[in-house]
Amino acid sequence: MKRKIIHIDEDKCNGCGQCVPACHEGAIRIVDGKARLAADSLCDGLGACLGECPQGAISIEEREADSYDEIEALQNIMKEGPQAVEAHLKHLSDHGQQSYLKEAQAYLKEKGPVMKEHDGAKPMACGCPGSMMRDFRAAPKPEAPVAQGNGPAPSELRQWPVQLRLLNPSAPFFRDVDLVVSADCAAFAYGDFHRKFLKGKVLVIFCPKLDDDLESYVEKLTAVFKANTVRSVTIVRMEVPCCGGTSQIVEEAVRRSGKNIIMKEYTISMQGSII
Repeated sequence: MKRKIIHIDEDKCNGCGQCVPACHEGAIRIVDGKARLAADSLCDGLGACLGECPQGAISIEEREADSYDEIEALQNIMKEGPQAVEAHLKHLSDHGQQSYLKEAQAYLKEKGPVMKEHDGAKPMACGCPGSMMRDFRAAPKPEAPVAQGNGPAPSELRQWPVQLRLLNPSAPFFRDVDLVVSADCAAFAYGDFHRKFLKGKVLVIFCPKLDDDLESYVEKLTAVFKANTVRSVTIVRMEVPCCGGTSQIVEEAVRRSGKNIIMKEYTISMQGSII
């Protein structure tokens, strides 16, 4: 069918990635240093990404293209967590796309917990409300114990969520930060994780062995690095060979971002010491 859809001028595109978080449907990806349309069926043609390209490389054209698939797009968005779903529903509502909005609502209604209303619609499902973004950096920190052993050590966690699958690359806590990217097990193996690694930093965790679709992790971290000023990345991994994927994912994301980011790596033994 012939319809409106985005066009990316590869000659103008410099791969900055600012369009990626602006696309609610996840239709744009950075491939080989250029923004590309992942699939016609993921682009609704409404152009939310247009104003985000500093090079003016994105425009709307009318051409033969696969029909937009709201359910396919929504399934893609749900991987990013409830906040991304909420933004997508608002996007549809703001653009008067009532048929797509109702289609999304019908699909989400089968999926679980409750979500905010849009234009009088009933509350919809979106996934776990506990994955909603929280920024604790401005909150007062609990007082540290007077001396070691005289009470619980305070948490140094300054944001929520922490799982990479749930994080939004455009979250405000990613701006001008030092980042810790940790394998899931590292904080359990290393008892002083908060004081040694996390203090004053933002945390991202994942498991390179058990998690699926690690390429999407590379893409998401690439989007984080491109859309924000990340001063440094501290990688914390376990000594087991499969955990080397933690470093590989971060290194590839930094490479794709084109940014010059300081990287440090720590390896934790299974008995909890730094190797």
